[in-house]
Formats: sequence, structure tokens, C-alpha cells
Amino acid sequence: MLVQPLLDKLGSLKLAGMREGLREQMENTAYRKLSFEERFGLLLDKEWSLRQTRKQTRRVRMARFREDAAIEDFDFSGSRGLERSQVLALAEDDWIRRRLNAIITGPTGAGKTFLACALGRSACRNGVSVRYFPLSKLLQKITRARVDGSWPKFLDTLTKIQLLVIDDWLRNPLTESQTPDLLEILEDRYGRASTLLATQIPVADWHDRLGNATLADAVMDRIIHNAYRLDLQGESMRKRRSPLTHSGHKDV
Repeated sequence: MLVQPLLDKLGSLKLAGMREGLREQMENTAYRKLSFEERFGLLLDKEWSLRQTRKQTRRVRMARFREDAAIEDFDFSGSRGLERSQVLALAEDDWIRRRLNAIITGPTGAGKTFLACALGRSACRNGVSVRYFPLSKLLQKITRARVDGSWPKFLDTLTKIQLLVIDDWLRNPLTESQTPDLLEILEDRYGRASTLLATQIPVADWHDRLGNATLADAVMDRIIHNAYRLDLQGESMRKRRSPLTHSGHKDV
């Protein structure tokens, strides 16, 4: 069989990995020492790896993370107050498969968003569907969905996401009308999917910020009792990384 027609057929079948692998085998004489089964296995591995990479890229794109963060780049210095083993355990997907939650708290600039996005990206790497929202953007989406009648569809979409990351949780207190919508989301996800919340607001202060005293207990009940907690400490990472911090300049 002529080589180019074979490559063309692999391309038309959307077997780009096998196509590239076959081209590589033809150009490298070392592959001739391998058996047919070994060479064919390498082609399959190439195709599988390419498809996995594409799926991961698609999951990351769909998640819409605020930061391009990776758990390998997270600062585990002692001042952060975190146990490396716990964070690395959360970077695996066992807690998500068990449909548990996670809460990241800490002062402004401590790296909560970075860590939330890094854990979300790790989940994408493990084959988990993820969606990231700052709470303000999520509330805007809810309002639009209520107005245009797409709320049931949007709610169903959120329920099916395996890991929902909500950043800036309760940074601004909720209105009385916003609390029922969030409760409906959390209620539908409870026991079915995982939710990760990142916030500078201590858990003890959440109740008063939920806007509806009657529903506040229900919201809290669906979040905190089955959640891992990470409490970030230390000064602002933005301050530490600022070029002015190490330039000798002082505030005036």
C-alpha cells in the first residue's frame, strides 16, 4: 500500500495520533526492530495520549478558570499554614468521586483563587468536569436565567458538573431573593457532586451574610458538614511578588 493514501485515510478517520505515530515510525529505522504488535501498540498509545490531551484541554477551557494555576506551582512554605499532604490529596479526585466538598479560607491576597484554580485544573487532569464562577458572576447568570426562562436548564447544567468552584464566596452579603437560588443549586448538588468554595469570609460569619435567616441554616447544612477545610495564612502574595517590595521603594 502506498504510504500517502494510508496517511490520508488515517486523517479522514480523525486518527491524528496514529497518523503522526506512523509517520514517525517510517522516518526512524529503529522501529523496524520491533514486531508488528509492538509497533501497532505504540500507534494506539499515541492516539490514546493525543485524545486524552485534547479532552483535558477541552475540560480546562470549559472550566473558565480565572488563573492559569497548577498545583505544582503552589507555595507550600510554612507561613501558609497548610499541610502539603492534605493539599496533594485534594489534587487527586477521590474526594470528588465521593461527592464531598472543600472550603478554602484566608485573608485577601493569600492565594485562595490560585489554589482553587489549581485544584480545579488537577480535577480536569483526572477526567473530572469542572466549572469556575466568581459568586458575583454566578448570581448574574442566575438572574438572566430567571428572566429569559432558562433557569431549569441552567440548574440542570450546574447539577451535572462534577466539581463546581465558587470563588469570592459571600464577599458581599446576599439579598433575601438570592439565597433561595443558591440553596436550590446546593440542594440539587448535595450528595451528587462536589462544590469548592474560596472566600476571605470566615465560616462563622457566613450565616449573617446569607440574606435569609430562614434558609441560612439549610445552605450551611449542605456545605460545611461534608467539606474539607483549607485555611490559608500569611501576608498577601500580591504584595510579596510586587516588584516594589524588593526594589527598596517605600510608600510615601
